[in-house]
Amino acid sequence: MSQNQSNIVPQPGIMEISLYQGGAAKVAGIENVTKLSSNENPFGPSDKAREAVIRAAHSLHRYPNTDHASLRAAIGEVHGLDPDRIICGVGSDEIIHFLCQAYAGPGTEVLFTEHGFLMYRISAHAAGATPVQVAERDRVTDVDALIAGATERTRLIFVANPNNPTGTMVGLPELERLARAVPQAIIVVDAAYAEYVEDYDGGAELATRLPNVVMTRTFSKIYGLGGLRIGWGYGPREIIDVLNRIRGPFNLSSVAMDAAEAAVRDRDHVARCQSENARMRAWLAEALAEKGVPTDTSCANFILARFADAETAGACDEALKAQGLIVRQVAGYGLPNCLRITVGDEASCRRVAHVIGQFMAERAGIGA
Repeated sequence: MSQNQSNIVPQPGIMEISLYQGGAAKVAGIENVTKLSSNENPFGPSDKAREAVIRAAHSLHRYPNTDHASLRAAIGEVHGLDPDRIICGVGSDEIIHFLCQAYAGPGTEVLFTEHGFLMYRISAHAAGATPVQVAERDRVTDVDALIAGATERTRLIFVANPNNPTGTMVGLPELERLARAVPQAIIVVDAAYAEYVEDYDGGAELATRLPNVVMTRTFSKIYGLGGLRIGWGYGPREIIDVLNRIRGPFNLSSVAMDAAEAAVRDRDHVARCQSENARMRAWLAEALAEKGVPTDTSCANFILARFADAETAGACDEALKAQGLIVRQVAGYGLPNCLRITVGDEASCRRVAHVIGQFMAERAGIGA
């Protein structure tokens, strides 16, 4: 071996990872932009969460607690869950990573759907496992395809419900059917957008009752705490115990925990955000449909606008950026002809609809 070569190499799978690209936040030459690319809550966090952050600032020299007991108790109280079956992480991403680290590895497989969250593939590769993608049916999770895609090597099956970036979801009986059909695998119900769905527990009841179901949740969406990076998981005690053994003892800051506890207890703020999101989501979908841009029925805080082809989607994205409106191109999710648009406040939704309407009229050659 020459002096210029190195025998220091990463674990198998690491170099297969394509770096995750978050939603853009800037447009060159435009100072004031409206960011609708990361599914953030346009109303921000609860005032009570903001106040908790200010109070926590006085104790930044102290280490945080390691058991997250107060936050787990608050989550359990609000959702009617056993706090001992809850684990908290740096966003739900960390819980996903824990699951792959603990239960996947070389010689095993991790399943997910073709338009599923990119972190499933990344975390599978990081653990040295083989990521396996199965087809969806018209941008909706196909449980039969997941069952058919499972093998004796399958250790984890990730189902985002509602899914990102499609916004579609399947019923809980379908998820139970999947869990019973593949008992050797953990079914991970990624319910990051659960709070936007009325009368939906995110899979909590299934995770309480079945030995191979884990639910993940986040404070980054409806709670408006994306900048603090905090999420949680819930499932069988045996699985949560395993995950806690690889969790860093100080993975969450005191600021994040205090803010999350205040946020989860402020049910009025959540209700207001859910109601306003539902109102503007329906309005935006109808407005775009009238302009010749279809969307699937979304159960989240974004819509997936579909265009005739990738070139049209890209041109529309440029038209929006020219007006300071940033949405998300989703070619990386296998949807090159689509744009994912966060449901913002009323003013931003109306601006988006207006610009897309102008764009479509110009493309049709009738001017605007």
